[in-house]
Amino acid sequence: MNRRWTARLALLAGAAAVAVLLVFAGLGSVVLLAVGAAGLVLTVAGVWWLLTRTGWTRALAVLLTVATPLTVLTWYATAGLLWVVLVSLGLWALAVLAGRAALVDDTAPGMPERAVGRARRPFLIMNPRSGGGKVEEFRLAERARALGAEVVVLDPADHQDVTELARRAVAQGADLLGVAGGDGTQALVAAVAAAHDIPFVVISAGTRNHFAMDLGLDRQDPSTCLDALTDGVELRVDLGRIRAGRRPADAGAERVFVNNASFGVYAAVVQSPAYREDKARTTLELLPDLLTHHGGAHLTVRAGARLPDDPQAVLVSNNPYLSGDPAGLGRRERLDSGRLGVLAVEVGTAAEATELLLRGERSRGLTAVTAREVVIDADAPVIPVGVDGEALMLPTPVHCRLAPGALRVRVPRHRPGAPRAAPPMDWRRVRRLALTMGRAAAGRDAA
Repeated sequence: MNRRWTARLALLAGAAAVAVLLVFAGLGSVVLLAVGAAGLVLTVAGVWWLLTRTGWTRALAVLLTVATPLTVLTWYATAGLLWVVLVSLGLWALAVLAGRAALVDDTAPGMPERAVGRARRPFLIMNPRSGGGKVEEFRLAERARALGAEVVVLDPADHQDVTELARRAVAQGADLLGVAGGDGTQALVAAVAAAHDIPFVVISAGTRNHFAMDLGLDRQDPSTCLDALTDGVELRVDLGRIRAGRRPADAGAERVFVNNASFGVYAAVVQSPAYREDKARTTLELLPDLLTHHGGAHLTVRAGARLPDDPQAVLVSNNPYLSGDPAGLGRRERLDSGRLGVLAVEVGTAAEATELLLRGERSRGLTAVTAREVVIDADAPVIPVGVDGEALMLPTPVHCRLAPGALRVRVPRHRPGAPRAAPPMDWRRVRRLALTMGRAAAGRDAA
């Protein structure tokens, strides 16, 4: 279905959602919407109090969070209008999905790629524990060796320095480095590849594989990534670099990140020794102080643009995440824009939390900018930082910068491609797209 018809479907489904409410609920539709909105506000408030309070207040927040949606649904059912609400919500969800899909521009150019020959001496590092054992499940080591690669499978019982392994391999003549593992390990080896200007191969054997996703690789079957060794193309992508304290910006003082560096609430939580043992309990214990600024360092951010004072969380990413998919949960359309993405979150009340949920990046609690350099300072000499999921403690100030085109990434010639994330919903653009493209088609037919 082309974009014009997808836009028309969005308008039709939106109109149908409204029509169902008006036809079957009449004037009661206003009451339905009011009750639903009030229930949503109370539920979000309950979640906020659950995260920011302790003791009996938290217990009441749990009760409010659970009881409010149940009460609203019960009221709808008693009034005989539950099916009306569900049908209308389904149609509205279809309208929004279709509208966002219509706004995706499939003609936008991707990252430039160039044909390359086969690697003569590829060297791959594989973590057998990543992704729940994908290295063994997909027989990645055996397949890579059959393609002529030297493979080192890390020993889970014995810590090995992957940076040193990669450097030693380059010194011995490796002309390509690769990793089957998580994004943190990818970043460490990518730094060595970038320093020696040799290609780097990503094998999507981690748990989330954000870097692999944005490169358009197959995350379901990591063995397909090995095709890059024999039938690959090369991309030039940016690398994020992070430097702590006031040391000069030399290569030895910097650490590479392929995805992002996080500061504030999330970084503080994952830094706790108890986090790995009981994530949920540790998070609930630490969040009240962190979210209300009664604990943790107070951050300041300098990124060449106005950012909130003392944000609760900051995410600095290697290229910006697409609008509509913030907080490191979405995709990056490109990895070669030459810009860092910066997301800063500052939410102080239940009302602000509700606004953030409903309005996303248009809310006052979320600021999104791009920059070439970002400096994170604090009222503490050392702060927790998450670098591609690795929990670190770094001296302040922390400097983040981008190295444009620093990494040569070799990917399979034939790969799924990174699915384009839909932009935020814009009904005016959807309407204009549906009507304008129709008129243009009519004009061509008349000619």
